[in-house]
Amino acid sequence: MASAPSSSETTSERQRVTAPYGSWKSPITADVVSGASKSLGGISVDGDGRLVWLESRPNEAGRSVLVKEPEKPGDEPVDITPKEFAVRTLCQEYGGGAFSISGDTLVFSNYEDQRLYKQSLHLEDSPPLPITPDYGGPSVCYADGVFDSRFGRYITVREDRRDSSSNPTATVVAIGLGEKDIKEPKALISGNDFFAFPRMDPKGEKIAWIEWCHPNMPWDKAELWVGYISKAGDIYKRVCVAGRDPKYVESPTEPKWSPKGELFFITDRQNGFWNLYKWIESANEVLPLYPLNAEFARPSWVFGLNSYEVIQSDEQKTLIACSYRQSGRSFLAMIDVLHSSLSLLDIPFTDIQDITSGNNCLYVEGASGLLPTSVAKVTFNDEKSEGIDFQIIWSSSPDCLKYESYFSLPELIEFPTEVPGQNAYAYFYPPSNHVYQASAEEKPPLLLESHGGPTSETRGVLNLSIQYWTSRGWAFVDVNYGGSTGYGREFRERLLGRWGIVDVDDCCSCAKFLVESGKVDGTRLCITGGSAGGYTTLAALAFRETFKAGASLYGIADLNMLRAEMHKFESHYIDNLVGSEKDCYERSPINFVEKFSCPIILFQGLEDQVVPPGQAHKIYAALKQKGLPVALVEYEGEQHGFRKAESIKFTLEQQMLFFARLVGHFDVADEIAPLKIENFD
Repeated sequence: MASAPSSSETTSERQRVTAPYGSWKSPITADVVSGASKSLGGISVDGDGRLVWLESRPNEAGRSVLVKEPEKPGDEPVDITPKEFAVRTLCQEYGGGAFSISGDTLVFSNYEDQRLYKQSLHLEDSPPLPITPDYGGPSVCYADGVFDSRFGRYITVREDRRDSSSNPTATVVAIGLGEKDIKEPKALISGNDFFAFPRMDPKGEKIAWIEWCHPNMPWDKAELWVGYISKAGDIYKRVCVAGRDPKYVESPTEPKWSPKGELFFITDRQNGFWNLYKWIESANEVLPLYPLNAEFARPSWVFGLNSYEVIQSDEQKTLIACSYRQSGRSFLAMIDVLHSSLSLLDIPFTDIQDITSGNNCLYVEGASGLLPTSVAKVTFNDEKSEGIDFQIIWSSSPDCLKYESYFSLPELIEFPTEVPGQNAYAYFYPPSNHVYQASAEEKPPLLLESHGGPTSETRGVLNLSIQYWTSRGWAFVDVNYGGSTGYGREFRERLLGRWGIVDVDDCCSCAKFLVESGKVDGTRLCITGGSAGGYTTLAALAFRETFKAGASLYGIADLNMLRAEMHKFESHYIDNLVGSEKDCYERSPINFVEKFSCPIILFQGLEDQVVPPGQAHKIYAALKQKGLPVALVEYEGEQHGFRKAESIKFTLEQQMLFFARLVGHFDVADEIAPLKIENFD
């Protein structure tokens, strides 16, 4: 349901301006949206107990900067990263885990050269010093590092592209922190295609890690290993903890040691949901902590995920703070390991990403239908059984609540799919603007979003880019089609071998469900999506007749071309999702241009290494030749996903104007210079 207007702005139905859906004026402009598009790349706590976070800034061309919580409440946060640096790793293309802190020592990956740098957090104006060799360019990158205090070194995943950029070598390496001379990193773990989550035990005697190999993605099948470390700092014995038992197909993730030296991790071995487990070292057995049909983790698209923390570990009690996802929302909980009990902590977030422990508190990255992506400090009572204070420390959009009277709140819907007895899920946002109403006879146009991944999940949280549409009189729906995460392995595996079928059918079924429910206008259905969502968009427009127009953002048009050019991490992903070369051909929109029958606008970054620009060029040229209304927008300096404020703004405005001109039958209220549309203007 749409939110109620605030008392100061209440407007009776009679006083509302009657105007067509889509034509309403809104203060949530594209400038507001692009300026509020700061995103988080990780959170940590320094030796003083103060929060440090990595924020991406669209207004600085997408530069990522480490920022420290101020010493005194009310003071301004302090930028840690000098202006000539940016903190970001290109490991596995998607990055993550770009920095780590121990006490007052910070190690981070610098975007431009991909080298690791060490920096003191206590010494003012302390310049970052490189600790990895200079290879003459960003050909070697690092991610997901941890400190090894026993040997004074830094343990991290390294991706080496010097011999092959398409098939780089992955290893877990040790880098000395104390030497004056920079030395070549020492390989500790090698021999598999991928590694993640190297994690040291408190004494520095054992290391846990996750590894997996082609053709798997980390959420398909992976292994958790523990290595025992010799006095010389080498691994002399290895034990596989999870992932090799023939009784289970599982994808363990996020290993973590307690202060007592117990190993915890998350896997989906029994009920198909990612649950917390404990390793019994003496018997090499694993025990579930609290079985639940809920997801305690999310897919490892990026490094450095942190879904739980061991916050107390003594002889009397071991407590784990964790988040889990069930029925389309997140919960913050405390698990008492000894009693196998779970208690919920009541906080305003309905969506939680990462959590980090502080001094008698948790820092929680989350959001809700009314709160944008934020980091909150949750303070505990003495027993750590409940949160007694909730304070927002960082917000992606601190000023956005002034627009609250315009907000449309997400409504979780469950709708039937093409497969009898199978349902899928979505978040529906009705039009919402306290100043306007439409005539009783009119139903709103719909913009349906198909999320990227495709192994990912859309969340029902405050997103100003969605509110940009709903506050102008559009209905918006964000779909979790079969194959999405958050609903267990069985739901996730609906897409195996059926990408381009299940996702497309579910998006069409969702749109039809909303039409039949009387919520939207069936003659004005539009679809949008980025990356894999762009593929679903193009496939829906080529192979179905549900939608009247679409926008593809860095989307895939040719699956075989993508497979030939795909980077290592995803090089077998399409094999699992689609299948043979023939299947890829038959599900590639580019090969069936004659089936397209409606207008399309395409947006593409010219430095995209995941979906190369040739894909957009190819579909654009084919549609132009066919005579369909089509437009192509290309961005210099943008990669996979747009980071610059001007790109974000232009993409949003041009989608709105494109749909209004070709499908909407209304004039937009904003002053937007129209882009030339081939075969239309």
